[in-house]
Amino acid sequence: MIFNTENTGDLTWGHLKDSESFGRKTSSEDFILWKEETNFKIKTEASHCLLYARNNSKIFDVYHPRASILMQLRFDGHFGFPGGIVDKGENSLSSLNRELKEEMCLDLTKHSVQSNNYIISHYNKKSGLLLHFYALEVTMEELINIEHNALRAKDYGVEVLGNVRIPLYTMGDGYRGFPAFLKNQFIGNSKEQLLFTIKHLNLMSESEITRALNVL
Repeated sequence: MIFNTENTGDLTWGHLKDSESFGRKTSSEDFILWKEETNFKIKTEASHCLLYARNNSKIFDVYHPRASILMQLRFDGHFGFPGGIVDKGENSLSSLNRELKEEMCLDLTKHSVQSNNYIISHYNKKSGLLLHFYALEVTMEELINIEHNALRAKDYGVEVLGNVRIPLYTMGDGYRGFPAFLKNQFIGNSKEQLLFTIKHLNLMSESEITRALNVL
C-alpha cells in the first residue's frame, strides 16, 4: 500500500481563520497588569487555570518536586493552561469551568473554580485581549485521577494533545529540569502566568526563578 505523505490541510486555516489571531506569537512586553478599575478597551476575554497538588515525594529519591503542576501540549505545538475564550453570556468563571470540563473532563461537582482561586489578570495592548488566571489546588490523589480522566475529555486529541507535569527542580548540571522546561514555546503569556503563580504560591522563591531563567 502506498501512502500519500502530502497533507493538503497544511498551511491553511480552514474554519480556524476567525480565531487564529489568539495564537499568534507574542512578547511578554505586549502584556501589562490589569486591574478592575483600569480603563482599557477590551475586545476579547479569556480565562485559564493552573491545576496543582503539593507533592513531597522525591523524584528518583533526589529531587524535591515541590508540587505537581499540570500544563497542556496544545494543538498548535505550544504549552499552555486549560481554559479559553469567554463566550457571550458567560463570565470569566463560568467560561473557565466549562472549558475545564471540555478539556480536562473535570468533575465540576468536586473541583469547580471559584472567585477565591483568582490569581491575576493581564491585558494585551495590541489585541485588546484580557486574560484572567486562576489556580486550583487539589490533593495528589485527586490530581492523578484528573490526569486519568483527562484522557476521556471531549477536546482530548483535538485541542489538547497531552497533559504534562512541570519539573520544579534543577538537576546537577544546572540546566536540566525546570530551566530546560522553560526553553519550550508557550502560548501568549502563559509562561509569565506560571512564573508569577509559583512565586505567589510560595512553591519557588524569586531567586530560584531568576536563576532558572538566566540559564543559557
